[in-house]
Formats: sequence, structure tokens, C-alpha cells
Amino acid sequence: MLHVGGARTALFNWAFARHHGGEFVLRIEDTDRERSSTEAVEGILRALEWLGLDYDEGPIFQSERLAHYQEVAERLLAEGKAYHCYATPEELEAMRTEQRSRGEKPKYDGRWRPEPGRTLPPPPPGVTPVVRFRMPRTGRVGWRDLVKGEIAFENEELDDFVLLRADGTPTYNFCAVVDDWEMGITHVIRGDDHVNNTPKQIHLYQALGAEVPQFAHLSMILGPDGQKLSKRHGAVSVMQYYEDGYLPEAMVNYLARLGWSHGDEELFDRAQLVAWFSLEAITPSAARFDFEKLRWVNGCYLRAKEPESLVTEVKHRLAKRGVSVWGEERIVAAVALYQPRVATLEELADALVPLFRFGEPPPALAEKYLRTEDRQVLAEVQTRLAAIAAEEWTADQVGRALREVMRALGVKMAQVGVPLRVALLGVSQSPDIETVVAVLGREETLSRLQRVVG
Repeated sequence: MLHVGGARTALFNWAFARHHGGEFVLRIEDTDRERSSTEAVEGILRALEWLGLDYDEGPIFQSERLAHYQEVAERLLAEGKAYHCYATPEELEAMRTEQRSRGEKPKYDGRWRPEPGRTLPPPPPGVTPVVRFRMPRTGRVGWRDLVKGEIAFENEELDDFVLLRADGTPTYNFCAVVDDWEMGITHVIRGDDHVNNTPKQIHLYQALGAEVPQFAHLSMILGPDGQKLSKRHGAVSVMQYYEDGYLPEAMVNYLARLGWSHGDEELFDRAQLVAWFSLEAITPSAARFDFEKLRWVNGCYLRAKEPESLVTEVKHRLAKRGVSVWGEERIVAAVALYQPRVATLEELADALVPLFRFGEPPPALAEKYLRTEDRQVLAEVQTRLAAIAAEEWTADQVGRALREVMRALGVKMAQVGVPLRVALLGVSQSPDIETVVAVLGREETLSRLQRVVG
């Protein structure tokens, strides 16, 4: 699934391409058969669509280009830039174990690497070889990273990595380079867990006679506790944030601020992000995911929405709770009433449930707020509200009726409003009760009161 880190990487690529009038390419790197699935691909596409990250080319599936990668590998073999390696997985593991026991960094020891004057043993029967890239053994390789600055590796630290597995499928490092070369990729913006792949890939670009793209490696995203963001922080996939009731524009805004900034701007739309975005403004230090900050950003966007624009999504979420919505005007008014009090669409749906599904008030609230004297007050409320004609049913008229009850019975607003909330909604707190009653409607209000008052 597309997680927060991957979504931020996609967002930065998208914003960079849009800022410079370039092309944002979506490539599905699915040659690892054990890790790839149709479900995962669909999840990526859904997440990008939800976030509004439209791409100019793709999706391009590497699994559909396997024959071509094999052709490129054959070319490298013919040019002496790659070779067959017959070491078995068991032999490689034994090699690494021995290296670790000597305190060495595990790496391929070149046992099948052709060298001038070296005679290799005959290929062992029954072993299908992998194809390895022949790395230079001396010198160093480096690049100016557009986020992290100058980075360099000694070539002797790098091993001859695999281009084609024994089953003929290509590896990530090989496919990525071939595709970058043939697609004319100019900038590669990715997570810093790929820094160690970059020197290998630079050598491969050069071996193919390809222009090396510019690289920008983004620092990781940490959880609130300073540890790497993971499932234990609740970060399963980007679409989980949709399920949790976050708006895509709020998510884009928040993700953009994870490691990038434009002055002190906290809230901005996509057009502003595109206009302002630059790689120079990305910090090389790790970003920390703050769930409360995300809630705040989402709440700002939610409150700025026109109530009508939220109705379809709210209906969907209420339906998942088994709640049927009646009356288009009522749902719009209800959304407008509760919008300022919540931070997510899930909270909004939860808040609206009592308006559209009436049940018996919770026993604890009934015992506290629906005593005999409370029911007497509610009976008077029922009488006064029943006197309001349907066409005159407004918050002002309801408020006037409630004040008449207070004067007639010599009680305070709390003695009217709280029992009325419990009787109508099954809760002791809500927005102002006059507006709630107005939204609920004359027929529904009197019906619910009748069930409580009798």
C-alpha cells in the first residue's frame, strides 16, 4: 500500500514537475514477484487519485518490459560489463556469515568475476546463474544531491550487484536505470533509504552510455516518539486517512509541510504549493509526523468547506453506520451546524447520528436528566412547540417558545435545554438547542418528545 512516506515522495515529484512545467511519470516497479500484487497496485492508484496527484505518463508496469530488460542485460554481458554468477544461495549465505565473523561488511566476494589471467571453474551442473554487474574496484563515485549536498562512496565498498535473478526477472536497481535512461528522466526524487543504491545506479548509467539524472533524497518521516514512522503509529496506508475522515486537500497540505516550507505559511492550496515549491526549500533533516497538527489542518479545511460539498461523503459514512438520511435541506443544515465542532468527517458523521437515528436515551442520562420534574418541564416544552405552525418552524420561534417555558415554570435554561437534548438526541451536550430543534424539524421533534413524555 502507498504509505505516508511514499505519498510525500510522490507529492514532491508532482509539485516539482508542475512548478517547472515538466512531466510527472508514474512507474510501477513490480518485478519482485513476492512483493507485488494487483491489490497493492490498485491501492497506489486509488491513493494518488484521492490525493489529486495526476500524472502525465503511466502507469508504466516494469513487469510488462521483462524481455527488454533481458536484452539490455545480454548487451552488457557481450560488452564484458556484466557476467554470470553460479554461486548458490547457500554458498552466498556461508560467505556472508564468514565475513561477519571477521568483522567485515558482508559483500559479494567476486568468486565468479572474470579477470585477466584468472581461470574460472566450469559452471556447476544444475545451477542457473544470476547476472551480475561488473563494478569498478578502484576510485570513488559521487554526486551532488539536491537535498543532502555532496555524497561520495569508495568503489571498493560496493559489490557486484545482481541485474537478473536466476529466474530471469530483473532487479530494482537494473530496471530503474534502464527506465530512467529510456524515458529521459532528468530528476529522481526519492527517499533516503535509496542513497546506497545511487552509486551502483550511477555506474550502470555510465556503462549504458546514459546521462545520469540529478538525485534528491528525502529524509525519513519519524513518528511522534522520534522513531521511524510505522504501523504501530497508526500509519498503515494513505487510504486509512480517508477512512479516518481526512480531506485530500488537507492531507496534501500537511504532507507538503513534512520537510518542506515556504516561510511560515501553514495553510495553502495546490496552486500555491506548485508556485512556491523548490527542492532548495527541503530540509535534509528528518521530519516528525504530528497527528494533532494533521487534525488541526484538517479541521481548518473542513470548516472552510461549503456544507453542500460535504453531504455526499457524510451520507456515505452515515450509511456505514446503518443510518438513513431523510431530507436534503435537513442534512445540509445539520452539516453546517456541526462543522465548527469537529476536525474530521468521521467525527462529523458521529455527531450527526443522533439527529437521524432516534433511540432510547442512555439509562445513565435518563436517570440524571429525565426525572419526574424534568419530564414536567418537557411536557410544557412539547405544548409550546406544538403551537408553532410548520411553516413558522425556525430557530427563532423555537427559542421564543423555550423562553416562554422558562418564564411560565420559573426555571433556568439549563433545566430546559439539557433534558431536551437528552430527550431528543440522547446526549447532554450539543450546539445551541434552538438550532438543533429547528434542524430536527417539527414532526420529528414532537414525535421524539411524545415517546419520552408520554
